[in-house]
Amino acid sequence: MTALPERTDRKLGLVIDLDTCVGCHACVIACKGWNTENYGAPLADADPYGASPEGAFLNRVHSYEVRPAGGDAAQIFHFPKSCLHCEDAPCVTVCPTGASYKRGEDGIVLVNEDACIGCGLCAWACPYGAREMDPAEKVMKKCTLCVDRIYNEHLPQEDRVPACVRTCPAGARHFGDLGDPDSAVSRLVVERGGIDLMPEQGTRPVNKYLPPRPRDEIDVLAPFLDPVDEAPGGFLGWLDRTLERMG
Repeated sequence: MTALPERTDRKLGLVIDLDTCVGCHACVIACKGWNTENYGAPLADADPYGASPEGAFLNRVHSYEVRPAGGDAAQIFHFPKSCLHCEDAPCVTVCPTGASYKRGEDGIVLVNEDACIGCGLCAWACPYGAREMDPAEKVMKKCTLCVDRIYNEHLPQEDRVPACVRTCPAGARHFGDLGDPDSAVSRLVVERGGIDLMPEQGTRPVNKYLPPRPRDEIDVLAPFLDPVDEAPGGFLGWLDRTLERMG
């Protein structure tokens, strides 16, 4: 079995804002594109246009309809999920070959695909369902935080972040060192009350989620907004005006 490092020099990870994520899946597409062409074996797609499509993804977005306890209108929340690069990662300690490991220099959890035998034990051990077996290569796939991108000195500085962070149009994804209390991501977690996913599992995930703000705060600006023009527009507006003139 594989041992975890006693400590890591940094704790690189993601902070995901559930209040601003719009569920557009741009992060999913960017992740698939970058990781199909770079680190490790390409992410396979089997029978993508057939009756039973199958493929490997390192990042997925799930959408949920939640009805508040007070009986208010239901709300839709979009929940991106990928590897959380846990400090006490059970996927690492269960690996029989050492293929799954956590780096001491930055805390990123990776898979050495040359040593992976596709046994699936790490996927069973992960309580978040963040690992997927590639249907073509038969090796385990997971988020790498774009390790081949964030250290790439041939890229402009602004591009040295995970592909999902770089592409998010809503600014819902943030990347940085969560082991540094003065980093932008650490300050964001403190200011917004960032939370761990399923803390009862005891895995101590590095990635954090920012909870949605109460929806009633949105109405604070309502008195200052221009009234909505309820008159019909387009063809219906033209028809309404024509009928008025005829009457």
